[in-house]
Amino acid sequence: MLTYIKESIEELRHNVTLPSKAESSNLMVIVAVFSILFALATWGVDTVFSKLIQLYFNTLIN
Repeated sequence: MLTYIKESIEELRHNVTLPSKAESSNLMVIVAVFSILFALATWGVDTVFSKLIQLYFNTLIN
């Protein structure tokens, strides 16, 4: 287990490169936009299903 941890730390130090600030900012904007789009899509589907269930139960009761 110690060997694995040591090798992991060494790999992080020598093989991993961090993106530049500009690239990080661009990726952050992309993630934010897709998160907002996904939230809106989820809200839309939830609203449609809610209306369908209300319609179903209203017709079932009447």
